[in-house]
Amino acid sequence: METRCGSEMSDNHRLTPFRPHAMGMRSVGIAVAAAVAIGLFSTSRASQVERVVVNNTVISRRDPAVEIKLPSSIHYVGTDHFLLSQPKLGNTEDCELYAFVDSADGHSVRGFYWIQFEGYLPGHPQLHMTYDSPQHVMIGGLDFYVDAGVGSAGKTPKPGSDLAHFSSLLSSHGYRRDDTMWVRLVHLLDATKRKELMIIYAESLTPTGYTAAQLNDSGVEHAKWATIATGLTRRAVQNISIKPR
Repeated sequence: METRCGSEMSDNHRLTPFRPHAMGMRSVGIAVAAAVAIGLFSTSRASQVERVVVNNTVISRRDPAVEIKLPSSIHYVGTDHFLLSQPKLGNTEDCELYAFVDSADGHSVRGFYWIQFEGYLPGHPQLHMTYDSPQHVMIGGLDFYVDAGVGSAGKTPKPGSDLAHFSSLLSSHGYRRDDTMWVRLVHLLDATKRKELMIIYAESLTPTGYTAAQLNDSGVEHAKWATIATGLTRRAVQNISIKPR
């Protein structure tokens, strides 16, 4: 599940604090004007935020402009914005992920939702997204490629990958994952295939009684995987609501 997000927002504007004991009426006027200016600046900055999370709904203003609503029972963990790179090419993709977890005790993960907005950087016009899964689903009028698989809890993600970023975000909040089964939904924004919306829905394999090693392509229980994957995909589609903005 090595799929393929940017930069942290920093504020370089510094204000010298007012000294109350030296403040006259003119200073008060300056202070009020400065406060108003700061308020307007903050409002302006807030209006420029491209994506926010409100009540387990990811609201995206662009690429694509949608609202992705998830169940109220899950917990929003956080977001990570980073760049992905390729050998000899350097930074190639700008990604922004949002992580949500289903956990009964605040530590063990029963399931998770991984939402990621991704696009190739302008400096690499030759690169395009490639997906060949024959299975598709429609959610909120958007067409998604579908594929599914299992993941071992003991496998270390490739350093610098988006899976490494996602795993690090969960670990930093004290979450632990068992072997998982996951379904990946990918929507390509247009015919250029340079931007995508990816949603991964996953559940712990523990309740099934199987391990990732048993269900993978060479596993002794692989014959049962198709039925399990069908149910997993159905739950993913039922639990995710998408509304265009």
